[in-house]
Amino acid sequence: MGHLDSLYATGLRMTRDPRDAEDLVQDTMLTAYRFFHRFEPGTNCKAWLFKILTNTFINKYRKKVREREVRDVIDQEEMPSLMSEDVAVASRDPEGLLVGNLLSDDVKRALESVPYDYRMAVVLCDLQDFSYKEIADIMDCPVGTVMSRLHRGRRLLQKALRDYAVRQGIVKAGDVIEFPKKNTTSGEQS
Repeated sequence: MGHLDSLYATGLRMTRDPRDAEDLVQDTMLTAYRFFHRFEPGTNCKAWLFKILTNTFINKYRKKVREREVRDVIDQEEMPSLMSEDVAVASRDPEGLLVGNLLSDDVKRALESVPYDYRMAVVLCDLQDFSYKEIADIMDCPVGTVMSRLHRGRRLLQKALRDYAVRQGIVKAGDVIEFPKKNTTSGEQS
């Protein structure tokens, strides 16, 4: 249960919708509870939960996103709301609205512009602090692929955020940004 916030944050990045992220985390926890007998004591529970989250998303949610979007449009057209769209969105997800306001639109757009596999490698490594091996298990790919996706994802983000970083005074126009290397097994930065 201590990993719910991390699961939700990553689920939100996967689904890009607060309600879908909540459903994804709920399905993940139900699956984890149902198959807890398969969890190997002494292994990383967080990585095991993220693997379930990723598999659930891939198996279920990618296929249903289009169906849900069509249903939502139909529902909205049939039942007009008495609230403005902004108030309705804020009432459905006040925490998401607060977190969303903390990130600039430039950063959100840059992260969204990165292809899914690269974005997830960056999120799992840099925001969730998983080791390369754990990410490889979660994403069901070799460690070398994780390293490649992470490198490319970071470079895409760097390129997308370059002008923003200069405008914000984070870097000077001629500065080169280097990313720290990560230990492939422990998750510690070197």
